[in-house]
Amino acid sequence: MTSISPDEELTNLDGRPSSERPTVIARDVHVRYQVIGRRQRTLLHRIGSRGNQPDQSQIRALRGVNLTAYEGDAIAVIGPNGSGKSTLLAAIAGLLPINSGEVRVSEVPQLFGVGGRLLRDASGKRNIRLGALALGVTPDRMEDVSREIAEFSGLGEALDRPMRTYSSGMRARLHFSIATSVRPQVLLIDEGLAVGDRRFRRRAEARIADLLGGTGTLIQVSHNDRELKRMCNRAVWLSDGEIISEGGVAEILDQYEASEAGDD
Repeated sequence: MTSISPDEELTNLDGRPSSERPTVIARDVHVRYQVIGRRQRTLLHRIGSRGNQPDQSQIRALRGVNLTAYEGDAIAVIGPNGSGKSTLLAAIAGLLPINSGEVRVSEVPQLFGVGGRLLRDASGKRNIRLGALALGVTPDRMEDVSREIAEFSGLGEALDRPMRTYSSGMRARLHFSIATSVRPQVLLIDEGLAVGDRRFRRRAEARIADLLGGTGTLIQVSHNDRELKRMCNRAVWLSDGEIISEGGVAEILDQYEASEAGDD
């Protein structure tokens, strides 16, 4: 993952006006996983050998994905399970190495998902401070930022308890509050809002709208069509690691739903 220089000359990307600044550029991105298993061997195969032999195979999780996101974009990433949606977000976040192609970003993206990294045995308050430090919050701002995160999470006295006592919804609220505390320019959401309660989702959506209004970018994986239509202006449809179609969110969702109905 490399950076997009603020003064870099970038034109004719996806046919968008050259005055619009890209925040994420993924070009011909390929990601492959090596899977090692063991073949079940017949008695005949076992003669003269010791045990099963390793069976190696590759899963092509992403196959030449091209995607450009701009300031103010909110992009829905849709597709069936195993289509490469989470892999794409992890590659953009720099958490997963790519085999070929390139990913370029204007700033380091913040990835928010159900499996967010929080310390199970540490209290909510301790996780807040550690998360703020990881985001680059300086010591002179730590108290103010920590207080703002705690207030936004709405977890109250539960913040004194260890994370292992939290429900999935409580963990999601805290993780989102930390991840968006510094108003990231690029926010990646992988199904994370699905586990929050309705009141917190409304607050989270208001914060995302504020981020987008300040020329931020959202790339979101979700199976909630209503949420995607409300929050996103663009969509990409992934299948078997490839982008099948992209365009306006309502148009692409309709295409995808028609395809799913045709498979039934």
